[in-house]
Amino acid sequence: MRVDARVAGILGIFLGLAVVASGCASPPKADVDAAKAAVEQSTAAGAGQYAPESMKAAQDAQAALDAELKAQQGKWVGASYGKAKELAVATKAAADQATADAAAGKEKARADSTAAIDQAKTSLAQAQALLDRAPRGKGSAADIEAMKGDLATATTSIADAEAALGAGRFLEAKAKAESATTAATTVKTAVEGAMAAKTRK
Repeated sequence: MRVDARVAGILGIFLGLAVVASGCASPPKADVDAAKAAVEQSTAAGAGQYAPESMKAAQDAQAALDAELKAQQGKWVGASYGKAKELAVATKAAADQATADAAAGKEKARADSTAAIDQAKTSLAQAQALLDRAPRGKGSAADIEAMKGDLATATTSIADAEAALGAGRFLEAKAKAESATTAATTVKTAVEGAMAAKTRK
């Protein structure tokens, strides 16, 4: 049976394409998997909180990798994964850096929160000592009670800060400690102002 020349030509094209397709590079699965695992590790390490810039760099690298993989997978023939492999390696490197930066950032946050709590305790003690010596007189009782309430709130904030520190929530611990310091400093300033006013009389 004779095959029509045109049909034979079409079959030849398809066969050629099949050979080309079978010879295409495959996605660098091992590199891609390693990159994704590294990004997940950096996320788990808290890079989003403690190293946001490094985390964004890793996420941007992963986005570029995903886009390149999608572009190559959309090609029926001629797909090439050389660039994807390079992007996968770059993504892993960026994610590994984010993990390292997160560890350093977390250690700094721990030190900062500890220092903030110590400062809050010092400020609270100073404010309490001054309040105990605050001038008493007509109309001062309400103000003194209000300031006592502020110091009680500051004491609670310090306790919350210490609990957050113990739980590893360093940024929260620092924020609560700084809030306590602000409250104590406000009371201290108010009492010092009252003392100075009384001295001038």
